Amino acid sequence: RIASRMQVLLCLVLLPFLHTNAFSPPFHPTNWPLHTAGCRTRGRLGSAIECLRMSGGEGEGKYAASFESVQQAAERIKGAAHYTPIMTSEALDRMSGKSLVFKCENFQKMGAFKFRGAWNAVTKYMDEGGRGPIVTHSSGNHAQAVAKVCGIKGIESHIVMPNNAPQVKVDAVAEYGANIIRCGDLPRDRADKADEVAAQHPGCFLMPSYNHPDVMSGQGTLMLELIEQAGEPLDAVIVPVGGGGMLSGCCLAAKGLRPDIRIFGAEPLGADDAARSLKEGKMLEQTGPKTIADGLRTGLGTLTWPVIRDNVEDILTVTEDEIVAAMRLVYMRMKIVIEPSAAVGVAVALSDKFRSIEGISRVGVVICGGNTDLDDLPWVKK
Repeated sequence: RIASRMQVLLCLVLLPFLHTNAFSPPFHPTNWPLHTAGCRTRGRLGSAIECLRMSGGEGEGKYAASFESVQQAAERIKGAAHYTPIMTSEALDRMSGKSLVFKCENFQKMGAFKFRGAWNAVTKYMDEGGRGPIVTHSSGNHAQAVAKVCGIKGIESHIVMPNNAPQVKVDAVAEYGANIIRCGDLPRDRADKADEVAAQHPGCFLMPSYNHPDVMSGQGTLMLELIEQAGEPLDAVIVPVGGGGMLSGCCLAAKGLRPDIRIFGAEPLGADDAARSLKEGKMLEQTGPKTIADGLRTGLGTLTWPVIRDNVEDILTVTEDEIVAAMRLVYMRMKIVIEPSAAVGVAVALSDKFRSIEGISRVGVVICGGNTDLDDLPWVKK
């Protein structure tokens, strides 16, 4: 409590030095020492209140989001997002030694779970009177989600995308009507360019792709559905992790419904900051990620990390070969289109390390998206 009050006091001291846009350089949402990522600024008093809320100073809990905020998000997205199906596969059950239940977010609007968080965050922003343009950065799926949501709601969007973003995702963002700004490939390149773009649009909502309570809450709604759809209780769930918006939201939802459920993160070995962070007990920076799973190249956020730290049993990593093999297997046996980031969770479910974990029989596996270039499948010889 003392720490929270000190955070709020520091926030109030800093406010006079900030521009109207709380994300003007040098402050960036994923690196603020305070839990202030995603504060929507409508004057300095509004900033102070938002910083207070997100730092836990009002007694709303120790995290930026909560089980209750996930439930509220579920009501907000009802009728807008798809209630995506679950699938099973006897072949993959045999290979994993477990009973696997796949939550297929590749059938979500725009092809990925990101629609949930984008709809929740933009809707809440507009419900509270926001009308300024939306600015964000993303390698693809969050970009598509924001572009689609803004198109539906008739609000302007400016989206920063790295030069190495899959062309199929860049094309989709353009088709949805967003203004695309390109940048370098590193997470910091995206963040810096987004700050620059936001400074050009006073009053905008600089929307983090994962490090924001409304985004986290929206993503968590998929876990509410999965646990309901599974019927018979799940012993564990596997959720891919990049920035942690989906994993943190799913933690809040899963533990809210089933406090005894075991939660595992799935991450590429070539972008393993979350696994290293959990092992060392402190948030480590993502530097130079190298993986085919473009949606998981980002680093953890200051708001997502505490939830993951406290609720995830382990984060298992898989190699690029394992990711490609799992992706190909799903195409062949389940007959559905998934992207490399979604294959990471499947690869973990099939891994020897996960198979060896005792006390787990029935497992929910999140297939997070299906946006991939069918002309550039990783197992097809060039």
